[in-house]
Amino acid sequence: MSAAGWFIVLLALVGANLPFLNQRLFAVVPIKAKAAKKNAWIRIAELIVLYFVVGALGFMLEARAGNRFEQGWQFYAITFSLFVVLAFPGFTYQYLVKRR
Repeated sequence: MSAAGWFIVLLALVGANLPFLNQRLFAVVPIKAKAAKKNAWIRIAELIVLYFVVGALGFMLEARAGNRFEQGWQFYAITFSLFVVLAFPGFTYQYLVKRR
């Protein structure tokens, strides 16, 4: 696997966990709500947007290497599933770890 491939995998790992590790929208914009805490729907929306951002960067790197292959729906189903699996550490930290 090339360096670009490893870069995309690491970027996917960071991007998948980003919605769960902070209370800001895309880790930049503060939430102005009563509780100032993101709900699950905002986190899911962030996860989907970040999936497309990481995918676009992957396509850009693939096209820059010279071979851009057409992908079917199976590719997107598998990569989204993998992206959700990569989000498990952040989900565990946010929802399953007890804090005092």
